[in-house]
Amino acid sequence: MVALVARTGRQLQRYNRNGLRLVVGCIPYRLKTTGDFTDKALEVLVISAQKGHGLVFPKGGWEVDETMKDAACREALEEAGVEGKIQPKLGQWMFKSKSQDIFHEGHLFPLLVTELRDLWPEKQTRSRKWVTVVEAREKCQYPWMKEALDELVNRLSRSRQRSALAPYNQ
Repeated sequence: MVALVARTGRQLQRYNRNGLRLVVGCIPYRLKTTGDFTDKALEVLVISAQKGHGLVFPKGGWEVDETMKDAACREALEEAGVEGKIQPKLGQWMFKSKSQDIFHEGHLFPLLVTELRDLWPEKQTRSRKWVTVVEAREKCQYPWMKEALDELVNRLSRSRQRSALAPYNQ
């Protein structure tokens, strides 16, 4: 097994035209089968915030040597120890830093988790936990992440409705 090390520093960070740091991340999720195998419950993976209390989704700086999707996947692996299938972006948000009086531009992607690692770079500094959407909304520190979670739920609901109607649309 190859040892993974989290990237540190801001030398390679990307900034937008207005000088705002570009932050990318993902909402790791899974559809857990319940009951009769036709009903699948959505669970999301949250991690402990590095500074302060509460839970967040994996996120961090987008660096100049990677695509936005690659950065989101890297952050999920470094901070939460998960890999999976990244899907189209949920949106873009401007948010204020919790530790400084500056704003960032944030982008989040859904990540359908296919692998949950036992070891990952930030295992010693972060805990992870599968939670319901309701619990994630209650405990997430960032309003913009809650908005992204709502978009994920809406997207999955629309997808589920389309697949349920597929036999009738042929």
